[in-house]
Amino acid sequence: MSVLRPNLEMVAAEAESTLVEACRRGNRDAYRALFEHYKDRVYSIAHHYCCDRATAMDITQDVFVKLYSSLATFRAEASFDTWLYRLTVNRCLDHQRRFRRWLPLLDVVKDKLFAPDESLIDSAIRSELRGQLQAAVAKLPPPMRLVVVLRYTQDLSYEQIAEILGCSAGTVASRLNRAHKELARRLRKENPNV
Repeated sequence: MSVLRPNLEMVAAEAESTLVEACRRGNRDAYRALFEHYKDRVYSIAHHYCCDRATAMDITQDVFVKLYSSLATFRAEASFDTWLYRLTVNRCLDHQRRFRRWLPLLDVVKDKLFAPDESLIDSAIRSELRGQLQAAVAKLPPPMRLVVVLRYTQDLSYEQIAEILGCSAGTVASRLNRAHKELARRLRKENPNV
């Protein structure tokens, strides 16, 4: 099984490269295929960043307009998806700068908080903690928030996040560590008995 995986990844990378080249030549079907393949991932990042469906859809649309107009600048030094995620992160930051507001980012532990046989009271407590966690994440500085979003909503590695944000993997680890400590501090403050 592991012998097939690299071959499948190679085939996928080659197909993606072929699509990108076809887009550069103006092939609308190729652009549509890239859009269909990546729209949900771009939307997910945008939605977890701003927690508003309409705004996330606007950001997603902006990303694909930008993609269409700047695909010629893609030099394939990084993978296409990394480049696209970087466009997405930049659009999210542009949106934040434009409106100067702090918005909730994500539901970090959505499925992980609920145990299979929990009581209604346990469920209510977990729901309250999840809301507090979202509020605490929304108050993190943007560099820490982005690392949390990319790590926990997109399940990206430190190296992938570093490439997207243009920093080192050590910086990603440091930001994530500081974010964890800050989130724990804020949640302890709100829940001293937990």
